[in-house]
Amino acid sequence: MEEGHGIPRSHPRYHSLVIRERLVEGFRKGIVVPQGLIAHGRGEAFDYILGEKTHPFAVRAVEAAVASLLVAERPVISVNGNMAALAPREIVELSEATGAPIEVNLFYRTEERVRAIEEHLRQHGATRILGASCRRAHLPGLESPRGVVCEEGIYSADFVLLGIEDGDRTEALKRLGKRVAAIDLNPFSRTAQMADITIVDEATRALKLAVRVAGELRGRPAAELRRIVESYDNRAVLREAFKAMLERLSYASSKGLLLEP
Repeated sequence: MEEGHGIPRSHPRYHSLVIRERLVEGFRKGIVVPQGLIAHGRGEAFDYILGEKTHPFAVRAVEAAVASLLVAERPVISVNGNMAALAPREIVELSEATGAPIEVNLFYRTEERVRAIEEHLRQHGATRILGASCRRAHLPGLESPRGVVCEEGIYSADFVLLGIEDGDRTEALKRLGKRVAAIDLNPFSRTAQMADITIVDEATRALKLAVRVAGELRGRPAAELRRIVESYDNRAVLREAFKAMLERLSYASSKGLLLEP
């Protein structure tokens, strides 16, 4: 299906509607599950409050996440169905730019679905994918199918970038001493609260920015990249995200106006 899906670019909700169509298309291909459509709607509600734009606090989080991918010894980009449907090109480009392999990890896991996501990513140029054929390991204390991971991927990783996550796996990864970055529009979630780096932004915007930042940071001295990581304060970022939401809601409440981007 062509980009745009027949939606006129003049439509004020163009970007949001295109994203919805990508998810529907992913559902038809067996990449996205019905529960993923529900989860997307929840995130979209938070994006409305944020004004559907990338804020400075999200830019700082993306910079710290990309720097972490570049300095980590065993980085991994973890991908689920929604993320694969929404931004396959950006996932592949970020993997290539940082040297981090892509691992398919799913809550609603079937081997058929894992293979469908792998094939979808390969069609967009991916060459380093872990999933259906990898050596299996299990994250201790995590009973859901997300606990099934690749031994040479998430299980051995020192830094994991999670896209559109659930809190249980973030908690399990942290217990194992791994550093975690998460893309999560909901700053109230356990994922957002427990991650070392929380990117409070819509996934396609965040990943496009991450690819651009990776191009800028790649080749920089390791000491400079470590300074970016070490100077990052996730609590401060979450406070700024809450403040941005509160200010927009307070303005709308006081003025009796619709929220404007």
